[in-house]
Amino acid sequence: MRPGSFLTPDISRAVWTVWRRNRDVFFKTYRVNFLPPLLEPVLYLVALGIGLGSFVGEIDGIMYIRYIAPALLAISTMNTAFFECTYGSFVRMYYMKTFDAMVATPLTIDEVIAGELLWGATRSFIYVSIMLLILLVFGVVDIPASLLVIPFSFAGGLLFASIGMCFTALTPGIDELNYPSFLFITPMFLFSGTFFPLSVLPDTVRYLALALLPLTHVVTVTRSLTLTHFSPFIFVSLGWIVLATAVFFLLAIHLMKKRLVT
Repeated sequence: MRPGSFLTPDISRAVWTVWRRNRDVFFKTYRVNFLPPLLEPVLYLVALGIGLGSFVGEIDGIMYIRYIAPALLAISTMNTAFFECTYGSFVRMYYMKTFDAMVATPLTIDEVIAGELLWGATRSFIYVSIMLLILLVFGVVDIPASLLVIPFSFAGGLLFASIGMCFTALTPGIDELNYPSFLFITPMFLFSGTFFPLSVLPDTVRYLALALLPLTHVVTVTRSLTLTHFSPFIFVSLGWIVLATAVFFLLAIHLMKKRLVT
């Protein structure tokens, strides 16, 4: 095993070997994997966009169905990568012993974990691409700016994959992964400007959401792109995402290495 430090993990092009392994497994079960991104946006748009939207009307001059459409893409970015690198990675690490098998090859632990993180981001990329197609059919996002959401979904997915892997490294058992799911993911799902603007919340809650909830910034960028409504704050959100991704990516590799070695 080659040495690697916190700031300079031992990573080479071999990470794509891990990525390809997960990709092959994913496409072997494509019938199950492609169903959620096809049905989820339809259900949300009909139930909330059309159903609830008939009572809400507009938010900030935007029809409610168009207001929540970009949030659905941001939520998919979060859920897909986070759960792939928590429950999915935990099963491969603990039950299937896939990590042990890969580390027994010339791959390093850093490369195995980095490959997992890249795959988590790729799943977000795939799911968001499919969901965006559904939203285009409904006519609730703008073209061509909304196409920029596709590459952005990989960046957002890498952030949530890295955060999820940190929880995987610290969680003693798979059942305990329910805690970050309910105490971290659920609050973000509700209080990140997804279904109503943050401006209606008390100032303290709004500032905490902007400071601590990654989904808040992913929603900001996604909504700006899909509704072609750019504001200077989008650059703040992009900067927050880049910085947080770098920190959690390195932290995820460090914590997982510590868990797998000890």
